[in-house]
Amino acid sequence: MSLLDCFCTSRTQVESLRPEKQSETSTHQNLVDEPTLSLLPPSTRASEVICSTSVSHYELQVEIGRGFDNLTSVHLARHTPTGTLVTVKITNLENCTEERLKALQKAVILSHFFRHPNITTYWTVFTVGSWLWVISPFMAYGSASQLLRTYFPEGMSETLIRNILFGAVRGLNYLHQNGCIHRSIKASHILISGDGLVTLSGLSHLHSLVKHGQKHRAVYDFPQFSTSVQPWLSPELLRQDLHGYNVKSDIYSVGITACELASGQVPFQDMHRTQMLLQKLKGPPYSPLDISIFPQSESRMKNSRSGVDSGIGESVHVSSGTRTVNSDRLQTPPSKTFSPAFLSLVQLCLQQDPEKRPSASSLLSHVFFKQPYFEFL
Repeated sequence: MSLLDCFCTSRTQVESLRPEKQSETSTHQNLVDEPTLSLLPPSTRASEVICSTSVSHYELQVEIGRGFDNLTSVHLARHTPTGTLVTVKITNLENCTEERLKALQKAVILSHFFRHPNITTYWTVFTVGSWLWVISPFMAYGSASQLLRTYFPEGMSETLIRNILFGAVRGLNYLHQNGCIHRSIKASHILISGDGLVTLSGLSHLHSLVKHGQKHRAVYDFPQFSTSVQPWLSPELLRQDLHGYNVKSDIYSVGITACELASGQVPFQDMHRTQMLLQKLKGPPYSPLDISIFPQSESRMKNSRSGVDSGIGESVHVSSGTRTVNSDRLQTPPSKTFSPAFLSLVQLCLQQDPEKRPSASSLLSHVFFKQPYFEFL
């Protein structure tokens, strides 16, 4: 039994992903081709890779989500020659704009280029006429965002946060060592398999610092389709000035994701972009439950009707005092306290000056990740 089973209600792996709540990014998976150093047990081994490129080899069970601006349908399927459950993403390429096609191409290419247990990798990609089929392992627990909505609407325990973030930062460290900036770190891009392996997805926003054989110190390109990820983006990336940004921008996003996992809410979610930037640029780092940076409107509490993962824990609303409940709004989370180690991690990641933030490599050595495994159980 994995650590996640200790926290979640007793359900089978298939039942843990209900179709109406399945997210877009929670169906991206990772092929493990090397031993994992994660605190959680490893997932599917290379010997179990599905390489079939025949449509007849995949029996579609149920549509579990839609994504990519509703251009992609996501299905739970069975690979009939082996009986293995897989995830199938089907996209009609004729309906994609040139920008979307480039994003798809980037994600597919990079998923094959990178080889790390904490980075998503597609098993098989092929076309059937104008339809793109992407085959990947079935991730029973979906994304960390899905876990928040399903099991932890008031935020996760530090033990669970520790293990989820550790795997995500390991994957991020690998990307940074290869000269890449992720630019889309958030809970919905952190995936968890049935046996607890944590993988990082969302590669379509990734940007390489290496151009024409030379590694640049900064990037000035603003990520495409970035509206939904702006709450997680660093102030220097949003600022778009002559200084640009680098891999330390991802570390800031790790800090925002830590707040998201701890509270079940996304900081800055309902703020106008200008207000968000001003808030991020002012003063010292904030705490994981600073009420001023969390959504105040009730609109974010309504469940998504599209079934697409927005990357938002949509189960908690912070108001200015009272606790109320109605059909569109759940209770304000009770008072929570955090360990000094966790607060230190968040504050380091959310430093206004990128140079003061730790690297992904040094972050892995932070005391928060060195604490006893079951300290907060």
